[in-house]
Amino acid sequence: MLSVKSFYVLGAAYVIGALGLNSVPIYTLSTDSHFAFVLEEYLALSNAGGASTGEVLRAASQIIPGDFESWYSEFKFLADALHTKATSIDSKRFPVSAREAYFRASSYYRAADFYLHGNQSDPRINSLWNSALADFDAATNLLTIPPIRKNLTGNGFTIPIIYFPAQQEPSANGHHGRQPSVKTPTVIVGTGYDGNQEALYHTIGLSILERGWNYVSYEGPGQPTVRRQQNAGFIDSWWDVVSPIVDYLETRDDVDKKKIALAGLSFGGILAPRAASREHRLSAVLAIDGLMNLQKTINLGDQLTAIFKSGNKTVFDKVMTSVMNNSSMPTNLRWGIAQGTWAFNTTSPFEWFTGLGKITAEADTLANVTSPVLVAEGEHDTIAPGQAVSMYETLGDLATYNLFRTELGAGEHCQLGAEAQLAQVSLDWLLDVWDKVQIPKNTTGGTY
Repeated sequence: MLSVKSFYVLGAAYVIGALGLNSVPIYTLSTDSHFAFVLEEYLALSNAGGASTGEVLRAASQIIPGDFESWYSEFKFLADALHTKATSIDSKRFPVSAREAYFRASSYYRAADFYLHGNQSDPRINSLWNSALADFDAATNLLTIPPIRKNLTGNGFTIPIIYFPAQQEPSANGHHGRQPSVKTPTVIVGTGYDGNQEALYHTIGLSILERGWNYVSYEGPGQPTVRRQQNAGFIDSWWDVVSPIVDYLETRDDVDKKKIALAGLSFGGILAPRAASREHRLSAVLAIDGLMNLQKTINLGDQLTAIFKSGNKTVFDKVMTSVMNNSSMPTNLRWGIAQGTWAFNTTSPFEWFTGLGKITAEADTLANVTSPVLVAEGEHDTIAPGQAVSMYETLGDLATYNLFRTELGAGEHCQLGAEAQLAQVSLDWLLDVWDKVQIPKNTTGGTY
């Protein structure tokens, strides 16, 4: 039988890079490479009010590398402090101050939860999320035009969405307001393997609203709120998640039904094209970054691969669970197994890995996509080398490719920390699609 020790010797500490676990961070915010990468994610939220650089850097300086409880404690401390500050502010007199504090508290509650999923019964998984959702809603309720939260009916599950109406120009009396008679382009944005829709507001949602468009975020099975509230793990029929959102948008008087686009970030770079292979009412798709098959990029080593292919669930589960529970193993590996099993709503690594292999955007799926697709790639992104280019080539004339450069600070996975460049390229491309402007096949470093 393959032992945990031999598994480690065979290189298992380095194999789960496909899930964002082995991405080499550009900035060394921790000596633990996975901590450093996730710290980049939260630091990047500072670009649109989801965090503060000083707050995140202070937490980074205090967190013990590789210590999950230390990570939790530092971000929980920050979250509680910002929540207390937010609630103490008179939001009627100082709505901006209260809103900003609530947004940051929400982000830090989400951060505190990040490494807790190895113990799926840990009560903090739900309590932290409840606090994060409450503070995010408290923040958005203080926006000039608050969003609408809705739960849409799916195929055996509900789909939580947050609909942000376009921020219309002030009227003659100087007040902003919804103008339902104005039909506006709309961008649906979904996250990936471990992200959440609340963070998307800071990543790209605000940039969409600044362009005068409607913005709607969502989560499906396997993603944070649906997984918690409905015990629903990832599914391969992602069109069952997206189509009800399109149905809803088509009922709204403020939506231009010919200009509904779908964006997917990270693992969403598989999910969005996969949904578009069945949902043909979409005018465009943004795969940020382009991914085709995560399971294929995970090299388990010859022995464990043979065990998996033989269907020996018992041995596979024993080895992987032992690794997940071994604090001496690298963070990327421990977290990868924990997050995978949690997101697929199983305690079996075999079931997780099997399910992961069913969620793909390969040639057979991409052949059914009918709308233009922007395939993005970060130059420094090491998660799934070559897959963005393969997606671009497979899609043929439907695809545009853009490589985000490391020398401009945009080469990280999903352009972390360079969200302004991401918005500029992806949303300018989208407007050109809608305006039927001729677009080069490769826009790297030039067109946008």
